[in-house]
Amino acid sequence: MIFSFKKLLKNAAARLSLINIFLIWIRKPKNSSISSHFIMERAPSIVNQIQPPTFGDLVTILSIDGGGIRGIIPATILSFLESLLQELDGEDARLADYFDVITGTDTGGIMTAMLTAPNENDRPLFTAEDIKAFYHDHCPRIFPQCRWPFGFLTKIFKAIAGPRYSGKYLHELLREKLGKTRLHQTLTNVVIPTYDIKRLQPIIFSTYKVKSTPSLDALLSDICIGTSAAPTYLPAHCFETKDSEQNVREFNLIDGGVAVTNPALVAMGEVTKEVFKENPDFFPIKPMDYRRFLVVSIGTGSPERRKEYTATSASKWGILGWLLSGGSTPLVDVFSQASSDMVDIHISVVFQALHSKSNYFRIEDDTIRETESSVHATTKENMENLVKIGEGLLKKPVSRVNLETGIYEPVENEGTNEEALKKIAKQLCAERRLREMRSPHVPSFKRG
Repeated sequence: MIFSFKKLLKNAAARLSLINIFLIWIRKPKNSSISSHFIMERAPSIVNQIQPPTFGDLVTILSIDGGGIRGIIPATILSFLESLLQELDGEDARLADYFDVITGTDTGGIMTAMLTAPNENDRPLFTAEDIKAFYHDHCPRIFPQCRWPFGFLTKIFKAIAGPRYSGKYLHELLREKLGKTRLHQTLTNVVIPTYDIKRLQPIIFSTYKVKSTPSLDALLSDICIGTSAAPTYLPAHCFETKDSEQNVREFNLIDGGVAVTNPALVAMGEVTKEVFKENPDFFPIKPMDYRRFLVVSIGTGSPERRKEYTATSASKWGILGWLLSGGSTPLVDVFSQASSDMVDIHISVVFQALHSKSNYFRIEDDTIRETESSVHATTKENMENLVKIGEGLLKKPVSRVNLETGIYEPVENEGTNEEALKKIAKQLCAERRLREMRSPHVPSFKRG
């Protein structure tokens, strides 16, 4: 009997079943810790959520870059992907039902929260299509355009006196939409990078970390305000959390893009750490088995190579030059673009080295015009142009970064991004069905 019980525990499905049966019978005490609250909050709706990777073949990750108003580009692409999933699995299908992890920085972090925060029916608060409307409706008030005379002088004064925008409307909006929802309550795992200027280190808000580090269980609204606090544009954000023992932790956050604009690698790192910890959700995946990863990474576009950004011109810049030159902010442009490019190149190298390059799908446009590359230009014309860029990207051929030049180049015989997303949608649906078929937690009528 003892031998058979040990043998049973070696089986991943049986092990998970025993764990969940145990959790169902637990009654949460009044003074339970945040980590136990995390378990009990997620358990009741597990049938609606994606089953763990241990029951399938892949670990699915969706990554959304930072980029302010340019978030309209990935929102347009994600709306298309979600519509494909709805065609295959019904109108109630949502992106959070198919990805093990959704990660985003800055505007991508806000989208991540909106796609994964639960509504009163324990379903995603926003559809991808809703997010497109959200940008059009609210961004002109988040980034109000200067209509004062002597606009350039106004920009200089604001650059010296403080951030260009107060952030008040954005803060109120996020608190209204996300309410009291905390990190542990998201409908799938999320990873949102920020940067703590007091500690001078990145802070990664990850649902995987909440169980071991309850102080990270912040309000989603606070996390989003922090990750979107781009230097020179929006004010830094300070808030506190308390764990079950009333220990206080203070956060002093700015834009996660300071550390990483493209968070795909961070999300992969979070999953890899869970594999190292022998998290049963990932059994029997190995730490370096990237053939089991499916990473969909959506960029926010980057401008054509700026002719005015040369060593000759930059050598003459002082503080104002780095903050205001050519109608943009070179300092922010440089660190955000460099961060995104380095992540893309690194992931591409890893997947190609492991003969798994098709498991990393990146959509990015590195040829957008200067007028559309702004992170805060919220005129109706510019927002409509960003939608067109997103729609145009779907028609462009699948491209990968050239590891020598850093330029995106079309890949032969892989079709358009639209065709690639159709294949990915079928993969995601097949993976979800496979997990439901293998999982003991899904009722038989759900598997049919």
